[in-house]
Amino acid sequence: MSELFNQPRIYPTQDLKWKGGPQNFGKKVINPQAAKIAQSIETHVDAFAPGGHGQRHGHMNSAVFFVLKGKGHDVHDGRRIDWEAGDALIVENGCVHQHFSDDTENESICLIMKAKPLFLFMHLIFQEVVEFPPKEPVPGQEDYTPPASL
Repeated sequence: MSELFNQPRIYPTQDLKWKGGPQNFGKKVINPQAAKIAQSIETHVDAFAPGGHGQRHGHMNSAVFFVLKGKGHDVHDGRRIDWEAGDALIVENGCVHQHFSDDTENESICLIMKAKPLFLFMHLIFQEVVEFPPKEPVPGQEDYTPPASL
């Protein structure tokens, strides 16, 4: 029990490295492998280059996608859903979806929270990439890097 009480409660994101690119970068912040205190939730931050987008994919677990900065849209099972900073977007279970940043001058940053570890524990393991993320940067954004302060 004391081990649980001694676990950190703050995880500074600036200590973590961005992965991915050149249009969509991510940081895994909270997950069972990194935080013993949170075994049933996964949280990550995504940054999209201006005009960038990520992979088209699906997973069994639902997700809450909170937009911290920027504007864009998602496509959920073929349906377009527009979003902007301050919006919370729900990706429902089993939905094939893709995230797009529509601002060609500013990045979009989102916090994604999901009960993915719980779904994996229940052996609901469907996680599938339908279309891989772009390997080329958005024209004019060849030097984009996500914010170091986040």
